[in-house]
Formats: sequence, C-alpha cells, structure tokens
Amino acid sequence: MITVGVEEEYLLLDPVRGVPVARSARVRALAPAGAVGAELLQSQVEVATPVCADLASVAAHLARLRRVVAAAAAAAGCRAAVTGSVPFAGGAGDAVPVTDEPRYRALALDTPRVIHEHAINGMHVHVAVPGRAAGVDALNRVRPWLPVLVALGANSPFAQGRDTEFASWRTVVFGRWPVSGPPPVFAGAEDYERRVAALLGSGVVRGRNQLYWQARLSDRYPTVEVRAVDVQLRLAEAVMFAGLARALVATALREGVAGAPVPRVPQELLAAVGWGA
Repeated sequence: MITVGVEEEYLLLDPVRGVPVARSARVRALAPAGAVGAELLQSQVEVATPVCADLASVAAHLARLRRVVAAAAAAAGCRAAVTGSVPFAGGAGDAVPVTDEPRYRALALDTPRVIHEHAINGMHVHVAVPGRAAGVDALNRVRPWLPVLVALGANSPFAQGRDTEFASWRTVVFGRWPVSGPPPVFAGAEDYERRVAALLGSGVVRGRNQLYWQARLSDRYPTVEVRAVDVQLRLAEAVMFAGLARALVATALREGVAGAPVPRVPQELLAAVGWGA
C-alpha cells in the first residue's frame, strides 16, 4: 500500500471587487487550530491532508478542509478562490504584502518584483517511497510525465485582469526562479544530495524549500512530492490528480525493482515540451 497526502493553496479575494486581500492571518485565526497554514503572500492560505491510505480518504479530507477555509474566509469578510493565479486586476493600492515570517521577508528582500507577482497556487501530492534511493530513482522515471500533468492540470489562464494566452500561467511564473521546471536526472541519492548542496552553497538558493522543481524529494516526509499541477477548481479533479501522481510513482517504484532502464529524456527537450504543455 502506497500512502498519499495532498497540499492545496487558495487565494483570498474581496467578495465584491474580486481582487486579492491581505486576510490570511484573520482566516487562520478563525479556522480550527492547525487547519489552515500561511503561504508566501498575505492573500494566500494553504491546507494539507493527513496521510491517506486511499483516494476516498483524500476526497473526504479535501472536502472538509475546503469547507473550513470557505467558512473562515466568509467570517473574515473575503472569499476563498481555488485558482492557480489572480484573475482580476487591482489598483496600485491593492498590493498585498508578504507573510510576516523570516523566510518570506528574506525572499522579499532578494527578489521583490518576483515575489509580489508570485500570487500563484498549486497542489502538491506527496507519495510515500521506501527510502531516499528509491525516491531519487522514482524522480528519474516520473520526470518525462511532468509536462503531461502540467497540461492536464492547467487552471491559471487569467492574471491581473488579462487572458495570458497560457493555460497555466502559474507554470510560467515559476520559471522565473533559479531552480524550477522538471528536475534533472540524478545518479542516485548521493548525487542528489551533492548537487543540492552545491545549489545551496552558491548563495542563490537560500534553502531546500526553494528547490522549485516540479517533482522533488520532500525533506519533511519520506515521500516524492509532485508539484506540477495548478490547484484544481473541482474537488473530483484534485482527487484524480492525487491518484495520477500516486500511480506514476508506484509504476516508477515497480520499474526500479524490476531493473527497467530509466528514460533518458534530455533536459532541454523536457523543458521545451514543458513550455508547450
């Protein structure tokens, strides 16, 4: 049995104008303790399911958490929106500050323009793996499928009052970061850690949580974290993507045990295909 967990990010909007509002702290205070977490901007919140043994549990927990956020947002005088980007444009006075936490403040100092245009929301699917070596091997096998997930899961066509003419503007915005897109192929767990250490040593990447690959090893849980999909409007589609991510990792683990060759898709080709997706 391969367990799974899901994180979802939501946008907080003014109920009349539809523009983002800095109500994250208020929404979190009005929700049950520990149910809703902070995100980069004060117009965003995040939820996470517990570890789930099946997709029925994923569906039940996401439905519960969406109700919790909706109720807390209404009580805070705003609305929670399940969208990958900010659809409506606000004025100069509508800029939303970053969440008042040390890592977010540091990011704002490093990249102020990028940060304030980073009002994007995704869903992250954690799939259990039996160890770091198996996890890295699974990453190598899952990576060619990430553009497919991007295309299927696109839910951010509008940004700041305009049609971006991309299906997933969130994916384009993520491409501004130094470490983003599909991960490279790694020789193994030691190679993964060596290359992560080199990125951190460069001084450009402040922490492991800034490794914004579309799939990566989690540092909090024994999982592969698939991060390629925009947050989904419909609950059923969110559950479907949790199942697809689990299936991809499960297939990769089976192929690894069987000794099947790792697909060797060049990084530049995968990046180009990801753009097309």
